[in-house]
Amino acid sequence: MVKKEDIIDVLKTVIDPEIGLDVINLGLVYEIKVNDDNVYIKMTMTTPGCPLTSWILADAENKIKQVPGVKDVQIELVWDPPWSVDRISEEARKLLGL
Repeated sequence: MVKKEDIIDVLKTVIDPEIGLDVINLGLVYEIKVNDDNVYIKMTMTTPGCPLTSWILADAENKIKQVPGVKDVQIELVWDPPWSVDRISEEARKLLGL
C-alpha cells in the first residue's frame, strides 16, 4: 500500500534547479492524496513563467511512479493561491539565508 509519507520523501528529491531546493521545502506542493495505488498532487511553481515547469513536473511524476505500488499519478498545476516565500520551510529558509 502506498503511503503519503513515501510520496513526500520522493518529492524531496525533486529539485528546482534554479533555486537548488526541493519542491516540498520550497512549499510548491499544496496537496497530496493517495487513494490505494493512485496519487494526486496539487502543486504550483514559484512563478507562472518558470522555464523549468515541464521539467519539474515530469521529474516529479517519474519519481512518484517509481514508488512501489503506485499505478497512476495525476499532478495538477495551479496558480491559486499564488506561491510566496512564506511557504518556504524553516529548514530551507536557513539554507537560503532568509
